[in-house]
Amino acid sequence: MDFLKTLLNLLDTSMETPTPYGWFHLLWLALSILFGILLCALHRKGDDRRVRRTVLAVAILVTVLEIYKQINYTFTVEGDTIRTYYQWYSFPFQFCSMPMYVGLLTAFFRRGRVHRALMAFLATYALFAGICVMVYPNTVFISTIGINIQTMICHGSMISVGMYLWYSGYVKPHHKTILGAMAVFAVAILCAVTLNELAAVTGILEEHTFNMFFVSPYCEPSLPVYSLVQAAVPYPFCLLIYFLGFSAAAYLILLAVMGISRLVARTKARSADGQAK
Repeated sequence: MDFLKTLLNLLDTSMETPTPYGWFHLLWLALSILFGILLCALHRKGDDRRVRRTVLAVAILVTVLEIYKQINYTFTVEGDTIRTYYQWYSFPFQFCSMPMYVGLLTAFFRRGRVHRALMAFLATYALFAGICVMVYPNTVFISTIGINIQTMICHGSMISVGMYLWYSGYVKPHHKTILGAMAVFAVAILCAVTLNELAAVTGILEEHTFNMFFVSPYCEPSLPVYSLVQAAVPYPFCLLIYFLGFSAAAYLILLAVMGISRLVARTKARSADGQAK
């Protein structure tokens, strides 16, 4: 018992809550970009087995950190006792949790339609979400150092893996790439809606906040921008707007990569022409 209390206290070690663009945030933002560059440098050719192992390794790391987070949010030491109280708002099925599940799922599919769709999701939707949080982390920091590290690795790895998948050429910069990613996102939203409905039916909402993907019609709107839509538009249309809005953002990521790819190709072509002359 003493060992468990010591371990739980260690996992709950506190720090001053980091501020956006403070040293802690900037350090992890830099590390995320550097890790992405390192992956690109080490795995330039995008070998199938190598990419699979890299994505799976990152997913396993994020899963281990998520387990730590769940333990930290569930168990607390109060005097001589260990108190157990699950905080349902932290249930691990938010938009930014999806790369963990998708990364693990990639290991179970050969390089076919489903596998390409999963990887495309990581390179578009997940990359967009990672950029959003790492650029604007106003709501992710708390006073527990381990949780702050967990959230920075979770969101930062979304940028690193996205960079790697594009640079390696494993995910192709074609318009049709977004279609598979959209299918994965649609399934994720359906799962989130199902979980929100189950929370309402089982009575969890009577004592807890449970709002997966922040789209539950039973909870106070809280997602920036979308909360305005949720307060003014009927629920089914809210979901459609949510889906189309994030899909548009993911598609912009794809378009940006396509533009960069074309620019690089033109630069190489001009360089080759210059050398030929």
